[in-house]
Amino acid sequence: MPLVLKGVMQSTVTPLKEDFSPDLATFEKLVEFHVRTGATAIAWPHHKAESLNLTIAERKKFAEVAVKVTAGRVPVSIHVSALAVEDTMDLARHAQQIGADAILAITPYFWNPSPQALYDYFVRIGTAIDLPLIAYNSPSYLAGVEITGDLTRRLIERLPNFVAMKEASFDSEKFLEIARVARALRRDFSMIAGVEFLLPSVPLGGVGSYSSAGAICPNLCTQLYESCVGGDWPRARELQYKLAQLWDLFRDQYPSSLKGGMVIMGRPVGPTRPPLPTATRERQEHIRKQLDALGILETEPHGW
Repeated sequence: MPLVLKGVMQSTVTPLKEDFSPDLATFEKLVEFHVRTGATAIAWPHHKAESLNLTIAERKKFAEVAVKVTAGRVPVSIHVSALAVEDTMDLARHAQQIGADAILAITPYFWNPSPQALYDYFVRIGTAIDLPLIAYNSPSYLAGVEITGDLTRRLIERLPNFVAMKEASFDSEKFLEIARVARALRRDFSMIAGVEFLLPSVPLGGVGSYSSAGAICPNLCTQLYESCVGGDWPRARELQYKLAQLWDLFRDQYPSSLKGGMVIMGRPVGPTRPPLPTATRERQEHIRKQLDALGILETEPHGW
């Protein structure tokens, strides 16, 4: 069946035990929670999942759990980017072997490659596997390295399995540039917002988002998406303002603040691996007050 990417797709956190070792049992509960509360896809491990703090072996184990628990109910995409390109290729091949539905890859870490080097990098990944490829554009994370409209055109012309982009520049002009080029060449190409900025992206051709706040408030995220696709703009603005406040809250000490918020919602997922901080009790209490003020504690599910 063709891969369908739309709606509020959940890019989950990574549960860890108190000694920072992988907590696969809690990850099973987390994936099941997201599917049960309306996730239209599962994506792991994006940066909120501490992908660069996990070993390659750990990433493979978690990926296997995601595919097993989801059991074909919604698509599963595996983020394969790593510091070493050979590790990226290994993770991509593994994702295909375990039955994932797609892979996602960001522009290379640390280095500032030329446009041709970026093209060669994505072509190497896309031709190494048969799975659909989702590119990830996040120039603010990677010192201005970005996917342009021209690179998008070249990749679509070269790779039949290049089907979507996670666009996280938070720049509507950039989103529109890429969407215009991509949709002209591949009508079913999916433009996906990096987090919950659905109101600016859906009118420009966005099909949904990779959710951050969905770990806390899946109902609110779904309501925003439905308001946008239904054209209820006054309601969409109200919900977008609320989710923007949540994004400001969680991106301070990200992703530890998100994990701290999950404790408050009855879904503890353990600490955050150093050098990232773990949310202190004081930080959790601050988050609790903010969630209460926004009405999240009364309108969202608690526990698993």
